[in-house]
Amino acid sequence: MNIPNTLTFLRIALIPVFVLVFYAPIPYQYPIASVIFIIAALTDLLDGYLARRLDQVSPLGAFLDPVADKLMVAVVLILLVQRDPSAWIALPAAIIVGREITISALREWMAELGARSKVAVSVFGKFKTSAQMVALALLVYQVPAYGLPVYEIGVILLYIAAILTLVSMCQYLASAWPKLMEKSR
Repeated sequence: MNIPNTLTFLRIALIPVFVLVFYAPIPYQYPIASVIFIIAALTDLLDGYLARRLDQVSPLGAFLDPVADKLMVAVVLILLVQRDPSAWIALPAAIIVGREITISALREWMAELGARSKVAVSVFGKFKTSAQMVALALLVYQVPAYGLPVYEIGVILLYIAAILTLVSMCQYLASAWPKLMEKSR
């Protein structure tokens, strides 16, 4: 066990805490839930940085980090769609979750072929993740702040994240296309 893996486990442990606060009948439940989500998102940035900086990259961390990210994002999207069951939220949520499932399966399949590097994280993937995390934090927060329509800004950023999600998925699929089109032996 090392510091980056501990941060990843913390991110996973924050998921049920987030859910409980999201549904808790307490004052400021959504701002508190948003802070929990932001802490989880920051641990994602920090664990990868520390793993490289402290030379603590591990197979457990390499496996668990993307799992923790996808779990947190999927749970938040599900709760947001449940809270606002409109097509405006469900559509980008479905795109984001669908892309994650598709790319996870593609990476696993490419790894079996020894070609995992063909579907490594791209620049669009990084931008997508940033837009997605800010969007989700704002959508969870929901309450207007300093006269800003926080929720509406979150929806716009969610659509930007969904578009970047599609672009990055197309990039990954284009990189893997030659392998996908090979004839079976």
